[in-house]
Amino acid sequence: MVELNYKDFWDEALSQLKKEIGEEKYGTWFTKIEYLRADEKGIYVSVPSKLFLEMFTPKYLHLIIAKIKEISGNDLGVFMEVKGKGIETAENTVQKPLPEEKGVQKGKKNISPDAADSIQAATDTPQVRVKKKSHPALHEEYNFDTYVVGEVNSYAFNAALAVARNPGNSKIYNPLLIYGGTGLGKTHLMQAIGHYIYSNSDLKILYITGEGFIRDFVETVGMGVKNMDAFAKKYRTVDTLLIDDIHTIEKRAGTQDELFYTFEALYNKKKQMVFTCDRPISELKNMAPRLISRFQWGINVQLQLPRYEELIAILKKKIELKRIELKKNIDISDEIIELIIKNISTNVRDMEGALNKMMGYADLVNKPVTLEIAQRELKDLFADPKQGNISIDNIQRVVADDFNLTPNDLKGKKKTASIVRPRQIAIYLCREFTDYSLGEIGQSFGNRDHTTMIHSCKVIEETSHSDTNLYNTLERLKRVIKEYNVK
Repeated sequence: MVELNYKDFWDEALSQLKKEIGEEKYGTWFTKIEYLRADEKGIYVSVPSKLFLEMFTPKYLHLIIAKIKEISGNDLGVFMEVKGKGIETAENTVQKPLPEEKGVQKGKKNISPDAADSIQAATDTPQVRVKKKSHPALHEEYNFDTYVVGEVNSYAFNAALAVARNPGNSKIYNPLLIYGGTGLGKTHLMQAIGHYIYSNSDLKILYITGEGFIRDFVETVGMGVKNMDAFAKKYRTVDTLLIDDIHTIEKRAGTQDELFYTFEALYNKKKQMVFTCDRPISELKNMAPRLISRFQWGINVQLQLPRYEELIAILKKKIELKRIELKKNIDISDEIIELIIKNISTNVRDMEGALNKMMGYADLVNKPVTLEIAQRELKDLFADPKQGNISIDNIQRVVADDFNLTPNDLKGKKKTASIVRPRQIAIYLCREFTDYSLGEIGQSFGNRDHTTMIHSCKVIEETSHSDTNLYNTLERLKRVIKEYNVK
C-alpha cells in the first residue's frame, strides 16, 4: 500500500476547527492527537488512551472527516490508534451509526460511505449510539463534558470516569463515595456517572437523594408488609444505584437497616453503587458501624474548593453553557468573574448563582454588564465578613487550633517555620475579616510593626495564587471562622 503525505491537509483541518469550536475545546481534545501517516484509505493518527478514544469519537470525529474532505476534495477516513495498542476496530462489536443530525451516516452528501465506515473502525466503544431521551431523574447539564477538571478534583473525576466505563465490575470502585462541602460538585459527578452509563448501555439506573430514600422507606412501612416487597424490588433490581447526600440518614436506624440489606443485595450481584456525603464517612457518628464499613469497601474521594485559576475556568464554562441556553452571546468580563470569586468564598454553587444573576440581568435589559453594575446588583449576595463583628481573638483561636498551636504561639517571638506560616495566615485573615488597621492588628500579634504586617499579607496573598494547599487552607479557615462567629 502506497504511503502518502496528507499532513498539510491534517494541519489545515485542525487550524480551521480550532477557530470553529473555540480554543478551550480544541485545547482539551485536539492537541492530544498526533498525525502518524496516510495511505489510500485515509489518515492515521494516535490518541493517548482508549478512554480518550471513547469520549472523542462520537463528539468530534465526524467534524475532522468533513473538514478534511472540504480541504482535500477526497473522501478520506480517519483511523485512530491508541498509543502502543494499534488501531482499535469494531469487528467484534455491534454498533449503531451516529444520529442523522450529526451528518455522518452513510449516504450523507458531505461524508462518503468509506468515511462513515472509518468511524465504525475507529472505536470499539458502545458510546456511538442512537441518542436516548434524557433520564427523568438526571439533570442534563450534569455530565462529564460540562465538568471542569482541575488539580484538586482530578482524582475524583478520574474515579468517576472509571466507574462510568465499567460499572460494578471492579471491587476497587464499588462502592464509590464522593464527599465534600456543599456546592463543590458532588451531585454533578454522581449524575455524570449516571448519564454516561444510561447513554452507553441498557443498564437500569436509579438516582435518589438520601431524603428521598428515607421518604420511600417511611411511606412503605406505613402501608404494610406487602409493600416492602415492592420497595425491595425497586432498589435491589437496579444495575446502578446512586444515592445523594447519604449523611441525611445518619440518625435513621430503620432506614440504615434497609440500606444495609440493599447494599448487600446489590454488591453480591456486582451492581454498582455510588454515594455522596458532606464529610468523610468516618465522621458520621450516628451511622451504623456495619454501614460505615461497607462504604469503605470501595474508594472514597474528596472534593475541595478549586484553586483560583480553576474557579475562573469553571465560571467561564458556566457562561458558555448559559449563552447556549439563552441563545445570546452575553459577555461577562474577567473583572466581574474575579469580583465574584473574591467576594464569595463559600462554594462554586453560590458563585454560579451570582453569575446567573448577571447573565439574567444582561438578557433582560439587553445591554452589557459593567463592573459597576455587577458591584451594585450583587452587593446583597456578597457576604461582607466585616459586618459580622469577627474578632481578632476568634481568628487567632481558629488558626491556632487548625495548626495544633495556641494563640500565644501566634503572638510570641518564635520564628520556626511551623509557627511563622500560621502566624502570617492569621494576620492575613485578620485583615480580610476585620476593620482594624494593620497597626492595630500588629499590636494583637505581639506588638509587631506595620512593615511585618504588610509583608505577611503580601506573602500569603501571592503564594495562595500558586500554592493549591495554601489556597484550600485559606478557604477552609474562612468558612470555619464564619461558622465560629455565628456560634
